[in-house]
Amino acid sequence: MKKLSYILLSAIVLTGCSEEKQFDATGTFESANEIIVSGEANGKIMALNLQEGDKVSSGQILGYIDTTQLHLTKLQLQKNSTSLQINKPDIEKQIAALQEQIKKQEFEQQRLLNLKKDGAASQKQIDDIASAIAVLKSQLNAQLSTLKKTTGSVDEQSRSIDIQIAQIDDRIQKSLITAPVNGTVTAKFMNAGEFAAAGKPIYKVADLDNMYLRAYFTSAQIADMKIGQKVKVTADFGDEKEYAYDGTVIWIASDHEFTPKNIQTKESRADLVYAVKIAVKNDGRIKIGTYGEVSL
Repeated sequence: MKKLSYILLSAIVLTGCSEEKQFDATGTFESANEIIVSGEANGKIMALNLQEGDKVSSGQILGYIDTTQLHLTKLQLQKNSTSLQINKPDIEKQIAALQEQIKKQEFEQQRLLNLKKDGAASQKQIDDIASAIAVLKSQLNAQLSTLKKTTGSVDEQSRSIDIQIAQIDDRIQKSLITAPVNGTVTAKFMNAGEFAAAGKPIYKVADLDNMYLRAYFTSAQIADMKIGQKVKVTADFGDEKEYAYDGTVIWIASDHEFTPKNIQTKESRADLVYAVKIAVKNDGRIKIGTYGEVSL
C-alpha cells in the first residue's frame, strides 16, 4: 500500500513538473519610444485637444498657450517699423535741387570757357563760377553725409525691430504644444485653463506599435546571444491568458547588474544578470508594464 502511494505521489510530481512553464528569462514590456511633451512657453493653456488613448502624428498640434500679449506686442512693433519707413529720408529727392544747380553752373562754366577762347569772357568770371560750383558740391557732400547717417540710423532701428518681431514669432510658435513623434497619448498631466511653465510636463506620448521586452539573462545565457537573434516571447496577461510573439534581440547590456527584485531568471540563485532588449511588433494587446517571458 505504501509502495502504491509512493508511485502515485511520484506521478503527480512528475506531471506537475512537465506542465511547468519553461522559459529562459522574464521581464516587462516598454515602449520603443516614450516621450514627455512639455510646454516651451509660460502662460495660460487655452486648449488641449487630446485625451489619453488618442493617436497622434509627429508635428500634430495638441493644444496652445495664450499668445494675446505677444500678438499685441508684435502689432506695436510693426506700427513702429512702418513709422520709421515713412520718416526715412528720400536721399535722391532731397539732393535733387542741389544737383540741378550744379548741373546748371557746370553748363555755364563750359559756356564761359568757350567765350574766353574768343576773348568774350574774363578769367575772373571763370574763377568765380568755379568757386560757386565748389561751394555747391561741398554743400551736396555735407547734405549727403547727413542724409546717409539719418538713413543708417533708421535702417539700424528697423533691423532691431525686425529682430524683435522674429523673436516674438518664435515665442508664438513655441506657444503651440505639438507631438514630437508618432504615437499614442498615454498620460495627460494638465488641462485647459491651467498655467503652463516651460519644461513642465503636459502629455506623455509613446510608440505602442513597436514595443520591446526588457529581460534579464545570466552570463551563461548571453554567452552565445547575438544582436539580431530571433527568440520567442510570451506576453502574460494573467488568468492563464498568454500570447506568443516573434522577438528580435536589439540590445545587450555591456555591464552586469544585480537581479531586480521583480524578475525571475532561469538560474534563480544568480545574483548578477545582463539586461537585454527584445523588439516585438505589438498587435494592440501589449501594454507598457505587461509581464513577458523569453525562450531562446
